[in-house]
Amino acid sequence: MTAHVFDDRVCLLGEGPLWHPLRKELFWFDIVGKKLHASTGVNTRSWSFDTHHSAAGWVDQSTLIIASETGLWRFDIETGNRTKLVDLEADQPGTRSNDGRADPWGGFWIGTMGKNAEPELGAIYRYYQGKLRQLFDRITISNAICFAPDRSCAYFADTDQQKIWRVKLDPEGWPAGQPDVFLDLGPDELWPDGAVTDAEGALWNAQWGAGRVARYLPDGRFDRALSLPAPNTTCPVFAAGRLLATTAQGGMEDELLAAHPQSGLTFDLGPVPFARDEPAVKL
Repeated sequence: MTAHVFDDRVCLLGEGPLWHPLRKELFWFDIVGKKLHASTGVNTRSWSFDTHHSAAGWVDQSTLIIASETGLWRFDIETGNRTKLVDLEADQPGTRSNDGRADPWGGFWIGTMGKNAEPELGAIYRYYQGKLRQLFDRITISNAICFAPDRSCAYFADTDQQKIWRVKLDPEGWPAGQPDVFLDLGPDELWPDGAVTDAEGALWNAQWGAGRVARYLPDGRFDRALSLPAPNTTCPVFAAGRLLATTAQGGMEDELLAAHPQSGLTFDLGPVPFARDEPAVKL
């Protein structure tokens, strides 16, 4: 399949795409640009912030949960007003939020990282029933948070280690035991970024620097890869049966950017089998 531009607004670091199934609208962030973008494919809009924001989940028709470098917030789509739900490393000015996703129980997992990707400065948390709890620490670049459709496990990555881990979940969605390595992408010189799982339990992973989204079966076998005209692919999302993906432009040298002038745009990779909507977050 050939990737087509879904939205031509340039993101220094496009991330956290979220398809709102009730609104039929895509939301995504430019973390470095401190913006939240939205598009129905026809109508577009944006919101600007004074701090970094990175990930979201949908709550209802008019409400999102969004993650910033200091907290989790209830966000009113119509007014743009935010109400803080809970602090997130608010006492650590050197960190910010990064990858995040709703879990099947109505919780919200969110990862953090150092603003300059300092080693092991990040962590992964779960917000559930009004409380935030740390699940994993000593992570450099948190990514690829997603969940098996049968609720059996969660996945997450440390991009710096080139690994995606899998951890079993108990009946309430909490980790049950220690994570094990699901994919070691180091031998292939691949860097895992954001990910999503489909209805068959396969994991679609955006791979930074490789300009692709790759699908891996539940047993870890490589299935296929879809290419993008932007090397720094950051995160995939299912949207009405199609696969979309965000990319990044920031930090690219002039020669590389000249070779890939569409870097930083958001792309439509076409229809894919087994696409599914993300669950709502329960606040």
